[in-house]
Amino acid sequence: MAAAGDSGPISIIIPALNEAGTLQDTLQALQPLRHRGHELIVVDGGSRDSTVGEFRPYADQVLQSPAGRALQMQAGAGIASGRVLWFLHADTLVPENAATAISDALRDNRYQWGRFDIRFADTTLLLRLVAALANLRSRLSGIATGDQGIFVTRELFDRVHGFPPIALMEDIALSRSLKACSRPACLRQQLTTSARRWHRHGVIRTIVLMWSLRFGYFLGIAPDTLARYYQTHRA
Repeated sequence: MAAAGDSGPISIIIPALNEAGTLQDTLQALQPLRHRGHELIVVDGGSRDSTVGEFRPYADQVLQSPAGRALQMQAGAGIASGRVLWFLHADTLVPENAATAISDALRDNRYQWGRFDIRFADTTLLLRLVAALANLRSRLSGIATGDQGIFVTRELFDRVHGFPPIALMEDIALSRSLKACSRPACLRQQLTTSARRWHRHGVIRTIVLMWSLRFGYFLGIAPDTLARYYQTHRA
Protein backbone atom coordinates (compact mmCIF):
# COMPACT_ATOMS: atom_id res chain seq x y z
CA MET A 1 0.00 0.00 0.00
CA ALA A 2 1.22 3.49 -0.81
CA ALA A 3 2.23 5.82 1.97
CA ALA A 4 -0.44 7.71 3.88
CA GLY A 5 -1.42 10.93 2.15
CA ASP A 6 -0.70 9.63 -1.34
CA SER A 7 -3.45 9.74 -3.97
CA GLY A 8 -2.86 6.03 -4.53
CA PRO A 9 -0.18 3.64 -5.74
CA ILE A 10 1.87 4.78 -8.71
CA SER A 11 2.96 2.44 -11.47
CA ILE A 12 6.32 3.63 -12.79
CA ILE A 13 6.81 2.44 -16.38
CA ILE A 14 10.22 2.52 -18.04
CA PRO A 15 10.83 1.46 -21.66
CA ALA A 16 14.35 0.12 -22.22
CA LEU A 17 16.44 -0.94 -25.20
CA ASN A 18 20.17 -1.64 -24.92
CA GLU A 19 20.53 0.45 -21.76
CA ALA A 20 23.23 -1.59 -20.00
CA GLY A 21 25.27 0.64 -17.72
CA THR A 22 22.59 3.34 -17.70
CA LEU A 23 19.34 1.84 -16.46
CA GLN A 24 20.73 0.47 -13.21
CA ASP A 25 21.32 3.95 -11.74
CA THR A 26 17.76 4.93 -12.62
CA LEU A 27 16.31 1.83 -11.00
CA GLN A 28 18.39 2.10 -7.86
CA ALA A 29 17.14 5.63 -7.32
CA LEU A 30 13.57 4.33 -7.55
CA GLN A 31 13.93 1.58 -4.95
CA PRO A 32 12.70 3.76 -2.03
CA LEU A 33 9.44 4.22 -3.94
CA ARG A 34 9.06 0.46 -4.31
CA HIS A 35 9.53 0.12 -0.55
CA ARG A 36 6.68 2.59 -0.09
CA GLY A 37 4.35 0.40 -2.14
CA HIS A 38 4.68 1.86 -5.61
CA GLU A 39 5.12 -0.45 -8.59
CA LEU A 40 8.09 -0.49 -10.96
CA ILE A 41 7.63 -1.96 -14.43
CA VAL A 42 10.39 -2.23 -17.03
CA VAL A 43 9.46 -3.02 -20.61
CA ASP A 44 12.35 -4.28 -22.72
CA GLY A 45 12.18 -3.83 -26.47
CA GLY A 46 14.57 -6.67 -27.36
CA SER A 47 17.90 -5.57 -25.88
CA ARG A 48 20.99 -7.32 -27.23
CA ASP A 49 23.24 -6.32 -24.33
CA SER A 50 23.03 -7.07 -20.59
CA THR A 51 20.15 -4.67 -19.94
CA VAL A 52 17.68 -7.38 -18.88
CA GLY A 53 20.08 -8.95 -16.41
CA GLU A 54 20.79 -5.57 -14.86
CA PHE A 55 17.22 -4.47 -14.29
CA ARG A 56 15.48 -7.73 -13.37
CA PRO A 57 16.38 -7.61 -9.62
CA TYR A 58 15.12 -4.03 -9.33
CA ALA A 59 11.70 -4.27 -10.97
CA ASP A 60 8.36 -5.62 -9.79
CA GLN A 61 7.32 -6.62 -13.29
CA VAL A 62 9.40 -7.28 -16.39
CA LEU A 63 7.81 -7.34 -19.80
CA GLN A 64 9.03 -7.98 -23.33
CA SER A 65 7.58 -5.95 -26.16
CA PRO A 66 8.33 -5.02 -29.76
CA ALA A 67 10.78 -2.10 -29.85
CA GLY A 68 9.38 1.42 -29.86
CA ARG A 69 8.69 3.65 -26.90
CA ALA A 70 4.98 4.01 -27.67
CA LEU A 71 4.50 0.24 -27.95
CA GLN A 72 6.61 -0.47 -24.88
CA MET A 73 4.93 2.10 -22.66
CA GLN A 74 1.48 1.05 -23.79
CA ALA A 75 2.36 -2.57 -22.99
CA GLY A 76 3.57 -1.54 -19.54
CA ALA A 77 0.40 0.41 -18.90
CA GLY A 78 -1.60 -2.67 -19.85
CA ILE A 79 -0.26 -4.68 -16.90
CA ALA A 80 0.08 -1.79 -14.42
CA SER A 81 -1.99 -1.95 -11.24
CA GLY A 82 -1.56 1.64 -10.03
CA ARG A 83 -4.18 4.38 -10.01
CA VAL A 84 -1.51 6.68 -11.45
CA LEU A 85 0.84 5.88 -14.34
CA TRP A 86 4.25 7.56 -14.47
CA PHE A 87 6.38 7.16 -17.60
CA LEU A 88 10.13 7.62 -17.23
CA HIS A 89 13.06 7.37 -19.61
CA ALA A 90 15.80 4.89 -18.79
CA ASP A 91 18.44 7.59 -18.24
CA THR A 92 16.47 9.71 -15.77
CA LEU A 93 17.08 10.24 -12.05
CA VAL A 94 14.17 11.36 -9.89
CA PRO A 95 14.12 13.60 -6.79
CA GLU A 96 13.37 11.97 -3.45
CA ASN A 97 9.97 13.64 -3.11
CA ALA A 98 8.79 12.83 -6.65
CA ALA A 99 5.91 10.52 -5.69
CA THR A 100 4.65 12.95 -3.05
CA ALA A 101 4.82 15.78 -5.60
CA ILE A 102 2.72 13.74 -8.04
CA SER A 103 0.16 12.88 -5.37
CA ASP A 104 -0.08 16.49 -4.20
CA ALA A 105 -0.60 17.69 -7.77
CA LEU A 106 -3.33 15.18 -8.54
CA ARG A 107 -5.24 15.98 -5.36
CA ASP A 108 -5.94 19.34 -7.00
CA ASN A 109 -9.13 18.79 -8.99
CA ARG A 110 -7.83 21.00 -11.79
CA TYR A 111 -5.27 18.39 -12.80
CA GLN A 112 -5.45 14.80 -14.00
CA TRP A 113 -1.95 14.64 -15.45
CA GLY A 114 1.32 16.50 -15.44
CA ARG A 115 5.08 16.49 -15.81
CA PHE A 116 8.27 17.62 -14.08
CA ASP A 117 10.81 20.24 -14.99
CA ILE A 118 14.10 18.78 -16.21
CA ARG A 119 17.76 19.55 -15.87
CA PHE A 120 20.74 17.85 -17.45
CA ALA A 121 23.36 15.93 -15.52
CA ASP A 122 25.86 18.10 -17.39
CA THR A 123 25.40 21.64 -16.08
CA THR A 124 27.24 23.56 -18.78
CA LEU A 125 25.69 26.93 -19.58
CA LEU A 126 24.29 25.91 -22.96
CA LEU A 127 22.57 22.81 -21.61
CA ARG A 128 21.18 24.75 -18.66
CA LEU A 129 19.68 27.12 -21.20
CA VAL A 130 18.26 24.23 -23.25
CA ALA A 131 16.57 22.79 -20.14
CA ALA A 132 15.22 26.17 -19.02
CA LEU A 133 13.71 26.86 -22.45
CA ALA A 134 12.21 23.35 -22.63
CA ASN A 135 10.57 23.84 -19.24
CA LEU A 136 9.24 27.27 -20.22
CA ARG A 137 7.95 26.06 -23.57
CA SER A 138 6.12 23.19 -21.90
CA ARG A 139 4.63 25.45 -19.22
CA LEU A 140 3.31 27.88 -21.86
CA SER A 141 2.07 25.29 -24.36
CA GLY A 142 0.73 22.61 -22.01
CA ILE A 143 2.65 20.01 -24.04
CA ALA A 144 5.09 17.66 -22.30
CA THR A 145 7.94 15.58 -23.68
CA GLY A 146 8.90 12.11 -22.53
CA ASP A 147 12.05 13.20 -20.71
CA GLN A 148 9.86 15.34 -18.42
CA GLY A 149 8.35 12.25 -16.82
CA ILE A 150 4.69 12.39 -17.83
CA PHE A 151 2.29 11.15 -15.15
CA VAL A 152 -1.46 10.62 -15.57
CA THR A 153 -4.37 9.06 -13.77
CA ARG A 154 -5.31 5.62 -15.02
CA GLU A 155 -8.84 6.85 -15.69
CA LEU A 156 -7.73 9.65 -18.01
CA PHE A 157 -5.08 7.51 -19.73
CA ASP A 158 -7.72 4.90 -20.58
CA ARG A 159 -10.19 7.57 -21.67
CA VAL A 160 -7.79 8.90 -24.33
CA HIS A 161 -6.70 5.35 -25.27
CA GLY A 162 -3.10 5.89 -24.17
CA PHE A 163 -0.18 6.20 -26.54
CA PRO A 164 -0.91 5.96 -30.25
CA PRO A 165 1.16 3.25 -31.98
CA ILE A 166 3.47 5.66 -33.81
CA ALA A 167 7.22 5.53 -34.36
CA LEU A 168 8.02 9.01 -33.04
CA MET A 169 6.35 11.94 -31.23
CA GLU A 170 4.24 9.64 -29.09
CA ASP A 171 4.78 11.96 -26.12
CA ILE A 172 3.51 14.99 -28.06
CA ALA A 173 0.50 13.02 -29.34
CA LEU A 174 -0.39 11.84 -25.84
CA SER A 175 0.02 15.35 -24.44
CA ARG A 176 -2.37 16.74 -27.03
CA SER A 177 -5.00 14.17 -26.10
CA LEU A 178 -4.56 14.74 -22.37
CA LYS A 179 -4.53 18.52 -22.73
CA ALA A 180 -7.95 18.37 -24.39
CA CYS A 181 -9.27 17.04 -21.08
CA SER A 182 -7.13 18.83 -18.50
CA ARG A 183 -4.29 21.31 -18.28
CA PRO A 184 -1.10 19.64 -17.01
CA ALA A 185 0.37 20.17 -13.58
CA CYS A 186 3.81 21.59 -14.42
CA LEU A 187 5.91 20.63 -11.41
CA ARG A 188 9.02 22.65 -10.68
CA GLN A 189 10.76 19.70 -9.04
CA GLN A 190 13.47 18.60 -11.47
CA LEU A 191 14.21 15.27 -13.04
CA THR A 192 17.86 14.84 -13.96
CA THR A 193 18.31 13.51 -17.46
CA SER A 194 21.47 12.34 -19.18
CA ALA A 195 23.19 14.62 -21.68
CA ARG A 196 24.72 11.68 -23.57
CA ARG A 197 22.68 12.23 -26.73
CA TRP A 198 23.55 15.91 -26.79
CA HIS A 199 27.26 15.22 -26.42
CA ARG A 200 27.26 12.39 -28.94
CA HIS A 201 25.67 14.40 -31.72
CA GLY A 202 26.54 17.95 -30.66
CA VAL A 203 24.29 20.32 -28.73
CA ILE A 204 23.51 22.72 -31.59
CA ARG A 205 22.96 19.93 -34.08
CA THR A 206 20.64 18.13 -31.65
CA ILE A 207 18.63 21.31 -31.01
CA VAL A 208 18.16 21.81 -34.75
CA LEU A 209 17.20 18.16 -35.25
CA MET A 210 14.65 18.14 -32.40
CA TRP A 211 12.99 21.35 -33.52
CA SER A 212 12.92 20.15 -37.13
CA LEU A 213 11.14 16.98 -36.06
CA ARG A 214 8.59 18.84 -33.94
CA PHE A 215 7.93 21.39 -36.66
CA GLY A 216 7.46 18.59 -39.17
CA TYR A 217 5.04 16.82 -36.85
CA PHE A 218 2.97 19.96 -36.32
CA LEU A 219 2.85 20.38 -40.11
CA GLY A 220 1.34 16.91 -40.36
CA ILE A 221 4.31 14.88 -41.63
CA ALA A 222 3.79 11.21 -40.79
CA PRO A 223 5.65 9.97 -37.68
CA ASP A 224 7.14 7.06 -39.68
CA THR A 225 8.69 9.56 -42.10
CA LEU A 226 10.02 11.64 -39.21
CA ALA A 227 11.45 8.54 -37.57
CA ARG A 228 13.40 7.66 -40.73
CA TYR A 229 14.68 11.25 -40.91
CA TYR A 230 15.69 11.05 -37.25
CA GLN A 231 17.55 7.78 -37.67
CA THR A 232 19.38 9.04 -40.75
CA HIS A 233 20.54 12.25 -39.09
CA ARG A 234 21.34 10.58 -35.78
CA ALA A 235 23.62 8.18 -37.60
